[in-house]
Amino acid sequence: MIVPARQGYAAGMDTEKYFYEPASGHGLAHDPFNAIVGPRPIGWVATKGADGSVNLAPYSFFTVFNYHPPIIGFSSIGAKDSLRNVRETGEFVWNLTTRALGAAMNESSAAVPYGVDEFALAGLTKAPSRLVAPPRVAESPVNFECKLADIIQLKSAAGVLVPTWLVLGEVVGVHIDPALLPGGVFDTFGAGILLRAGGATAYAEIQPQTRLDMSRPK
Repeated sequence: MIVPARQGYAAGMDTEKYFYEPASGHGLAHDPFNAIVGPRPIGWVATKGADGSVNLAPYSFFTVFNYHPPIIGFSSIGAKDSLRNVRETGEFVWNLTTRALGAAMNESSAAVPYGVDEFALAGLTKAPSRLVAPPRVAESPVNFECKLADIIQLKSAAGVLVPTWLVLGEVVGVHIDPALLPGGVFDTFGAGILLRAGGATAYAEIQPQTRLDMSRPK
């Protein structure tokens, strides 16, 4: 059911918002959910199966979860090749997506049969990892080598399992281009980091002019 929110609901403000219940549909031209939660970092994940097959795929449902030990995770909506490979070998590599690598990242998202090498498909170079078997994207300025920490199948509030799996990995090795470490501080605003935004085609780039600073309250 889709109805306007009631007026005056917040601190006496005469405000009306669009309201919908996701289970009943959003009634809009495009689902706003992931457009609102964004832009989002891209989980550009390289894996290797038990048979030696290498896979490279981007995941827009990706983020960090912990500092010590460093844990990152991506969500596989459907049992995709990355999930299969991580289950088989317990390892993956995350590769930072930059504006310069946007087209290659997009090429690696193609729906191809298992065993097709997306590195070759996207014209990317495999670089050997130090602590895990899956290769790194050599062109990417940052790579995280990861060991599987957990795989969690998601479920609804009612306890019904959904065909989506959260893959969590401990970062055991980090590779950073020295050019992005001026003074020993990672240059987030100079790295050209590409993020996933709303809609079928939208992305956003972190740029120096978008920076703002706020100190935490003491």
